[in-house]
Amino acid sequence: MSDLTRAVLVKYWGYPSFRPMQEDIVDSVINGHDTLALLPTGGGKSICFQVPAMAMDGVCIVVTPLISLMKDQVQHLKHINIEAAAIYSGMHPSEVEMAYNNAAFGNLKFLYVSPERLMTDTFIEAIKKMKVCLLAIDESHCISQWGYDFRPPYLKIAEVRPYIPNTPVLALTATATPKVVDDIQFRLGFKERNVFQTSYERKNVTYNVIKVADKYGLMYRLFMKMESGSGIVYVRSRKRTKVIADWLQSAGISATFYHAGIDARTRDERQRLWMDGKIKVIVATNAFGMGIDKPDVRVVVHMDLPDSLEAYFQEAGRAGRDLKPSEAFLLVSDADIKQLKENLQQSYPELDRIKAIYDSVGNYLQIPVGAGNNQSYNFDMNEFAKEYGFSLLEVFNSLKLMEREGFFALSEAMDTPSQLFIKASREDLYRFQVEYAEFDTMIKYLLRNYPGILSDFVKIKEEQISLKLGIDVEKVENTLKKLEKYNFLTYIQRNDKPQIQYLTERQDTRNFALSDEVYRDRKDDATKRVQAVIDFVNNDTECRSVQLLRYFGEKIKTRCGKCDVCNIRNQMNINDEEYKNISDIILDELKKRVVPLYETPSLAKNYLEEKVLETVRWMLDNGTIEQDENGNLKEKGRQWSLF
Repeated sequence: MSDLTRAVLVKYWGYPSFRPMQEDIVDSVINGHDTLALLPTGGGKSICFQVPAMAMDGVCIVVTPLISLMKDQVQHLKHINIEAAAIYSGMHPSEVEMAYNNAAFGNLKFLYVSPERLMTDTFIEAIKKMKVCLLAIDESHCISQWGYDFRPPYLKIAEVRPYIPNTPVLALTATATPKVVDDIQFRLGFKERNVFQTSYERKNVTYNVIKVADKYGLMYRLFMKMESGSGIVYVRSRKRTKVIADWLQSAGISATFYHAGIDARTRDERQRLWMDGKIKVIVATNAFGMGIDKPDVRVVVHMDLPDSLEAYFQEAGRAGRDLKPSEAFLLVSDADIKQLKENLQQSYPELDRIKAIYDSVGNYLQIPVGAGNNQSYNFDMNEFAKEYGFSLLEVFNSLKLMEREGFFALSEAMDTPSQLFIKASREDLYRFQVEYAEFDTMIKYLLRNYPGILSDFVKIKEEQISLKLGIDVEKVENTLKKLEKYNFLTYIQRNDKPQIQYLTERQDTRNFALSDEVYRDRKDDATKRVQAVIDFVNNDTECRSVQLLRYFGEKIKTRCGKCDVCNIRNQMNINDEEYKNISDIILDELKKRVVPLYETPSLAKNYLEEKVLETVRWMLDNGTIEQDENGNLKEKGRQWSLF
C-alpha cells in the first residue's frame, strides 16, 4: 500500500514523502488495525487520517470538538477537490440532513462531526446507511477521565463501533501521559494495544522559565530581539489581551489581540493579518492556535501560569514548526503561584451555585423542563450574567463544568455567512415562476449567479444581491423568507453569535446530577495538574525539556543545553584547574571500569565532594561521559558491566 499512499500524498498535498512515523501510522490504519498516534503539535496529524481515507473505499468520519478546525479542514479539502462536510451545533436541520445524505450516497470522502452528535438518534440512523472506511478521533485525550480536557460525549464513540464493526479507529493526540495512553485504547475498545509515538522532544524549541518583576519590559526585549518571524503572547483574561497588545503597539511593536468575545469577522481578519506576517505579535487567550499551522513562530510568551503542563506544552509547541530555532518563555512573578491556586478554587464553584446557574440558563432561554434536547440557542454570557446577578467568572466556570459532564456544548461566536438551497426540482421551477411571477427576477438571478444551488447549500451575501437587483437589503431578506414559506428554498441567515446546545432535555434541578464524587474527582485531578505546573516552575536545577518529557513518560538524560537552567549550568568554569584535574581523574578511571556515582568522591579524595559531584554533573550534561541503565558512570560509547 505504500506506493498508493505516497501517490495520494503527492497528488493532493504535494509532499514527496511522509514525515517520520506518518507512513507507519497510515499503513497500520490501511491494514485495518485500531491505532493510537501520538504526534507533537505541528507533527502532521491530519495527514495520518486523510491520506489512508483517500486510499480506501468509503467515507471517513472525523470526530473533533473544534468547530473552527472542522471548518478550516473542510475548506482546505474542498480547495484540493476532495468532497467534505462538517456537522456541528447551530446548523440548520436541512444542512445536517443534506450532509448525512451525501455521506450515505457516497458523495463525501470526509464527514466531520462534533462529539455531541454521536449521542443523537439522527446520527445513528445516518451511520447505518454509510460505508465508513475509517473513524478518526482528534484530540483523543478528551476521552480519558485522567486527561486534562475530559469530555463525557467522547465516551459515546465506543457505542458507535457496533454499527461499523469492520471499521478501524485512528485516535490522535499531541499530549498524553502514559496513564491516558492506556485509557484511550480501553475507552475506544481497541482489539489490541497499538501505539505509535514519536518523541515529544522538540530539539529546536527552547523552554525557559524566567522569574521577573517587570514582565512587560522583558516581553518587549524578547520581541525587539526577534529578527524575523512572528510571536504569540498568551494570557488568561480577555481584558489583558487588549491591554498588552496596546502596550506593545505604543512601544513600536506591531501587535493585535484575539479572544472568543470579539465578533467572528474581526477575529478572522486579525488572524489573517498575523498569518500573513502583516502583524508581528498576536496577544491571545489559550484557545488561540488550535489547528493553526503557522511555521515561523519564533517566540511564544506566557504572561500567566497555565492550568496544566499539557496546555503549556501545546501552546509553547506552536513555536518553531518550520524546525528552525525558537523559544518559549514562561514569565513568573512572586504572586503568580498564589493566583494560580486561587484560579483553581474559582474554577470549581459550589454545587448549589452550579445548579442555580443551570436553572437560570433554562429560564433565560425560555426552555420548559423536559424540552431542549439537541437544540441550539444564541447565548450571550455577559448579558445572562448581568440579568441574573451572577459573576461572569462563576458563570463561565460553571458552564465549563456542565459542558464536561455532557449537559451543554458551548461554541464561540463564528461568522457563519447566509446560505441558500433551492429545494424545488427543475420540473417545478418553470411552474413556480409562472404561478408566482413576482419572484421571477430573484429566482433568475439566483440560478444564474449561484451554480450548484439546486444540489447543495451555497453562500450568499444579501448586500451583493441588493446591489445587483437595485433593491434594499431588507427587501432581499423578506423575499427570500417568503420563498422559504412557499417551500421553494431553504434560507439560513447569517449568524455571528455564540451558541449553547442542550445535549439532554432540561432537567428539574431536583434531579440535576452533578454528583459530589464526579465533582470531587475532577477537582482532585485539576489540583494535581496545577501542582505539576508549580513543581516545574520551582525546579531550577533540572533542564526544562527533561522535566517536560518526564511528565509525558519519556525518560531522557541529555539536557537541551539552552534553557534558563542549562544556561546557568553552562556558566560553570570547567577550565578552572581543580575542575580539570577532577575530570581527568574520573576519565582515567572510566577507561578501566564502570564506576557507581557514589564512588566518585573517593576517586578524587583531595577535592571537596561538592566540587567532584558538580564536575560529574557537568560531564554528563555535556556528553563527556554517560550513565548506564543502572545509573552507573561509564566512558562515552564503551560497553561495560559491573559484574
